[in-house]
Formats: sequence, structure tokens, C-alpha cells
Amino acid sequence: MRTLFRAALAAAILLTVYLFGTGFSAYSSPAVGDQGKAPEFTGIDHWLNSPPLTMQSLRGKVVLVDFWTYSCINCINTLPYVKQWHEKYKDQGLVVVGVHTPEFPYEKSTANVQEAIRRLDIRYPVAQDNAYGTWSAFHNRYWPATYLIDADGRIVYQHYGEGRYAETEAAIQKLLAQRKSRPEEPKSK
Repeated sequence: MRTLFRAALAAAILLTVYLFGTGFSAYSSPAVGDQGKAPEFTGIDHWLNSPPLTMQSLRGKVVLVDFWTYSCINCINTLPYVKQWHEKYKDQGLVVVGVHTPEFPYEKSTANVQEAIRRLDIRYPVAQDNAYGTWSAFHNRYWPATYLIDADGRIVYQHYGEGRYAETEAAIQKLLAQRKSRPEEPKSK
């Protein structure tokens, strides 16, 4: 009986280590455009590095929404890629928005989030989503989670967890190319 208990305990520990190591889920969905429009940023406590943004104001841009929290190791591991995409593509029409949704109570402190942004050298807008408003609007369940929104405001790609960086960058490039080939909208007078 003890051997069976020890085996079950070992299996549970291995499963826990695996789940935390992979960010609970690490998969991509290349096309979720059928879901329609990306939801607005909702219930944001503070905007850091930026004045408040809306999906409507970002129409015509490619938007990468990155759900993260500063003490999540999987989120920290994805940050170099997210920061690189921001720097590489910001002048081509990509807007990166980090949505900081806390997992633990101490992550709700704006001062702690600001310190993490400074320490991690994050230069793109960060929305502090303490009440999980935007998290819920996106029906998100994971840290980290990446959503790509096309120039028409539709979610067209999502990825949960670490990895698939080349796939995600290829999706960014494709959306930027599509945006570039769009006909100019007439300017209102």
C-alpha cells in the first residue's frame, strides 16, 4: 500500500513539475478569426508606458496582446521575444500591448508592476488588469498568452505558454504584409 501511495505521489509531483514548466498549456491556434472582433480593453486599473488605448483606436494596426504577470517564470521566458517583436516591427504597424493580470495578491501593486517594467526594460504599453476584466473579455485562462489581432480588429492567432516563437513571428509578418497591401481608406473631411 505504501509503495502504491509513493508511486501516486511521485506521479503527481512529476505532473505538477511538467505543468508548471510548460505554462499549463502550450499550443497555438493559427486562425480564430471566426470568433469575430477582438474585445475592448476592459476594467483596466492603470495604463503604464502609454495613455489609455482602445481596440477601436488601434484599428488599422496589427496588435499583439500579451497576457503576463511579472513573477511567472514562463512569462519572463517569453518576454525577450515579445520585446524583440515590438522593437523590430513597431515602425511597420505592430502595436504590442502587455496585459498584466496578477496571479498573486502582491502582483496587484502598481508600484511592483512599474518596478518590474523598469527592471525588465519593457517599453511598450502595459495595461494593469487587476480585476481580470480584459482577461475575461478574451476568455483567457493562461499565463503567458499571446493573441494577434489583424488590422480589421479580429483575433486571428493565439498561442498559450512558451515556444512557437518562429510560428508567432511568421504570423506577425503575414499580418503586417496583409496590412500593407490593404487599399487606403478614404480620409474624412
